[in-house]
Amino acid sequence: MPRRTPLTVVVNDKMQKRYRYQLVEPVGKNFDPEFKPTLTPQLMLELGVFGGRYMTDGKKEFPKTWFTKAKLSETHDKNINFFRKDASQPLSVWRKKGWINEEHDPRGWFQWYCRYYMGRRLPEEDRRQIRRWKAMRRHIMQIKKNCRVGDWMCHPRQRQALLHWAYDSRVF
Repeated sequence: MPRRTPLTVVVNDKMQKRYRYQLVEPVGKNFDPEFKPTLTPQLMLELGVFGGRYMTDGKKEFPKTWFTKAKLSETHDKNINFFRKDASQPLSVWRKKGWINEEHDPRGWFQWYCRYYMGRRLPEEDRRQIRRWKAMRRHIMQIKKNCRVGDWMCHPRQRQALLHWAYDSRVF
């Protein structure tokens, strides 16, 4: 069931000034039927993703509870990542490849996911990001084909990359 009255969020951080969006769905509900992430943004931050460098200046936009156990750093530190592997590319690469929607989510997929999780919907952008999320499943197949269940030392970089995309790679 959609929110009765949309809530408007105003963002003022290092990458966006006076950016506004509306939350039209309840938190964590009414996702596209093809989008079934196994990790919430809060759990991703607690596990350790993106070298801890993600949204350290954007905490005001999201619930405080997301950050109480989050593993964050002012500099990228692969040791903060759950699998202690660097599985990210610089923002400059994301921009060059056209993966970033500068207007809505200049930090990329995870920022989109956090806002989507909170209830923002942008139909065209949502379809694009969900398509990208689904493309990551090929890594799951590689891990299942080549690793024993629970062997976290097998393909740890791929497992970390999957965590960055809200797939719980600890379970396969």
